[in-house]
Amino acid sequence: MATSSHQPLAERLRPKTLGEVIGQQHLLGPGMPLRIAFESGQPHSCILWGPPGTGKTTIAQLMADAFDAQFLSISAVLGGVKDIRDAVERATAARDGLEQQRTIVFVDEVHRFNKSQQDAFLPHVESGLFTFIGATTENPSFEVNSALLSRAAVYVLQPLTEGDLQQIVAKAQAIQAVPGIEDAAIDRLVAYADGDARRLLNTLETLAVAARAEKLGNITDEWLLRVLGERMRRYDKGGEQFYDTISALHKSVRGSDPDASLYWFVRMLDGGADPRYMARRLVRMASEDIGLADPRALRLALDAAEVYERLGTPEGELALAECVVYLAMAPKSNAVYAAYNAVRALIKKDSTRPVPMHLRNAPTKLMKDLDYGKGYRYAHDEEGGFAAGERYLPDGLEGQVFYQPVERGLEIRIAEKLRELRRLNSQREE
Repeated sequence: MATSSHQPLAERLRPKTLGEVIGQQHLLGPGMPLRIAFESGQPHSCILWGPPGTGKTTIAQLMADAFDAQFLSISAVLGGVKDIRDAVERATAARDGLEQQRTIVFVDEVHRFNKSQQDAFLPHVESGLFTFIGATTENPSFEVNSALLSRAAVYVLQPLTEGDLQQIVAKAQAIQAVPGIEDAAIDRLVAYADGDARRLLNTLETLAVAARAEKLGNITDEWLLRVLGERMRRYDKGGEQFYDTISALHKSVRGSDPDASLYWFVRMLDGGADPRYMARRLVRMASEDIGLADPRALRLALDAAEVYERLGTPEGELALAECVVYLAMAPKSNAVYAAYNAVRALIKKDSTRPVPMHLRNAPTKLMKDLDYGKGYRYAHDEEGGFAAGERYLPDGLEGQVFYQPVERGLEIRIAEKLRELRRLNSQREE
């Protein structure tokens, strides 16, 4: 069917065949999973997971065309159970009609449907009434019911590369949808699109209208920069990309890379992350990954958070950035974190061990008569302020070691002291 010049550019350039699809060659290239699915002649239910503008809707439509199937599209943002019932009725009519046509039900933003809405698809997927294809920008492990997920293959789509997006610009120019664009302007436009073909084409269309209104024969980088304004990045403040980015920051700090740490920190701020949230994460990093190797790190993280509260944005963000660099360069130890988790795990599975008698408080005569506190040695009265050989763990846990300091930062000295205390304990026991 011929495309109309009144259609949005994204629709006019939507691929009509598998060979026209740009990008996703890890799925659509020869011998790749989705290509094999197309060539098999047997459609199967699947989840297409990827960022916006990577071809999820296009692939679903092409699958319907390849199998000569009725294509029914439902938006989980706008739709509900009524739309699901309507799809079931239309799929039943197509199956029972003269042509006995297959049906593909495509659910865009499937993660927006609640559990009961997702469950409504299950009996019809199992019976084969229709093939289910869901599209989502969120991790289906968290957002799609396990029952539905177990009945659908998951295909991960990647953001389009710069080369992919440049090909799309060339296709738009080939159908004279946009004026000529100088190379520097294309590079800026591709960077602005950030892997999103729909964003690229919508922006191209807007620019084309503006260029024609100003009777420009050629789009220059200078004009593009003036019209485009501040670059807006794709950033999901509550979804998968958000947690991927904070994970990258945490791992960069843990890995002692100040440059990468600053990069991910600024990426998050630039994408709209709340600096107060960032401050809380820095406090967590100081206690989890630096610990007693440099106790000053925790104080510095708290100070940076306080500075931000006093100064706000943007001045207070510099204090947070200073903290990021300090944490990245500080000696690292998760010894306290590991010891804490080990003790929690033990207590969770262990019985409630009684407090040894000599450690119990004896505020009354009865308690003293029952030997509460009997034999306790007051450490301050002992030589060196240490009661060598004294036992503080409950019965059955004697000699148990949880905290094992690393040979980095202040924990080097802590480890030395622990070795000396344990030597004195062993001498007393002998």
